[in-house]
Amino acid sequence: MNEAPTQTRLPDRGQARLAGAAAAGLSLGLTELAAGLFGSVPSAVAAVGGYVVDVSPKVVRDLAISVFGTADKGALAIGTAIITLIIGAIVGRLAVRRPWVATLAFGGFAVLGIGAALTEPLIAPVATVLVIGLAALAGWWALRKMLAPRPVDSPSDHIPADAGRRRFVTQVAAVGAAAVVAGSVGRSMIIRRSEEVRVDATLPEPVTRVLPPDPDAALDVVGLSPIVTPNDQFYRIDTALVVPGINPDSWRLEVTGLVDRELELSLADLKQMGLHEEYVTISCVSNEVGGGLVGNAKWTGVKLTDVLDMAGVRPEATQIVGRSVDEWTAGFPTEVAYDGREPLIALGMNGEPLPRRHGFPARLIVPGLYGYVSATKWLQEIELTTWEDFDGYWVPRGWSKTGPIKTQSRIDYPRKGEQITGKPAVAAGVAWAPTRGISGVEVRFNNGPWIPAQLTTPLSDGAWVQWKVETEIAPGDYTVAVRATDGTGQTQTSEVSEPAPDGATGYHQIDFVAV
Repeated sequence: MNEAPTQTRLPDRGQARLAGAAAAGLSLGLTELAAGLFGSVPSAVAAVGGYVVDVSPKVVRDLAISVFGTADKGALAIGTAIITLIIGAIVGRLAVRRPWVATLAFGGFAVLGIGAALTEPLIAPVATVLVIGLAALAGWWALRKMLAPRPVDSPSDHIPADAGRRRFVTQVAAVGAAAVVAGSVGRSMIIRRSEEVRVDATLPEPVTRVLPPDPDAALDVVGLSPIVTPNDQFYRIDTALVVPGINPDSWRLEVTGLVDRELELSLADLKQMGLHEEYVTISCVSNEVGGGLVGNAKWTGVKLTDVLDMAGVRPEATQIVGRSVDEWTAGFPTEVAYDGREPLIALGMNGEPLPRRHGFPARLIVPGLYGYVSATKWLQEIELTTWEDFDGYWVPRGWSKTGPIKTQSRIDYPRKGEQITGKPAVAAGVAWAPTRGISGVEVRFNNGPWIPAQLTTPLSDGAWVQWKVETEIAPGDYTVAVRATDGTGQTQTSEVSEPAPDGATGYHQIDFVAV
């Protein structure tokens, strides 16, 4: 007697979606692992995320920064991964009865990933194409295996057999675990490799030093921002989803364009030129009034003018362009370098080599200009050109070509909605106007008279100051506002404007309760 043929069943909709998400995750995880193993292969998540940043409308990028702040890169990376898993789930559902959908989808993944990755600098194109292609192939193969028909108990039994169910669960679990392990290991290897490079870096003693802040000069108010922002608390806003891991031994800084002689300088060359220290407050143009995208640090580096003079700047060179290893650019007028503010090619931050996330091994620090037109991290090239011939990364995306930092002040204490006690009542914060300095800060309560604030001694004209006001107020609800006056006698405007296109304006004010 012939045995009845084994009845099989395809995965249901939910199972197919799960299989598709796992397969997409496997492809993504394998590309991360390859990026961790081989420094010349980029992270597909970072490459695709970077491409999304480049093509997104300005309003979308501004929204991301306002919502996520300094966590915007992590949010974008996570978002890219989630979207990939969602698309994978959809593909899995469709591919149950249409196998060609999986072939088309994973082929599309490969094309998109390769296209985005090939725009990244410092990569091996052949290895990149091979890795992403194989990762997509692995995801496609895993999906086809998981979607394969599985046996049921008998022709009359419509419920999948335990053996078939177990096989499916085992396959999905194995693929999902492989995706998580590959992605996690790859990510940790990328971070560790880059960090190990920076740890080996050292800086010589500066030829000119600044005095450390006098501890007695700082105001003793809980919640007040410190005079010098610690490196691990300093804000970070840039377009790099993965911080570049740069070998300081092979890194070179090129000076090109409208110069008498083009230069190629190693890190050792820069260190031998003599290092200088400056306290400088820098800010992101996206910073809202009262926002945290601003910080003050002691920067150590080579005077930009020393390098420019070595190259010989031609008279027609009216713009200085900084170019990062990831091809990000920023430009500012050449005259800014020579007006006395002393821009730096910074190699150190608060007494140690630049942290990776803040531009190691070198970045530009230009006092008085927002970062989007000046503060090139992971600096690779300084190009002299004309003002008309080049626009930095953010200018075609809707931001002003000039970006002087506006006079600003912020309330750090009390916090919004906080109940405060004690007499007198205290309000405190920071104020900044780099290159102009702060000559005064005033505070008012419930639209009353402006009260002059106590200021700390400024570390430099480029650095912020702390301020504090003590006053007697009755219990009740209050709105406190602050304004600053810079060293030229100009008081910050009360007119409210958004960050775009050249920086936010208005008074910072918060509500609190006195008890």
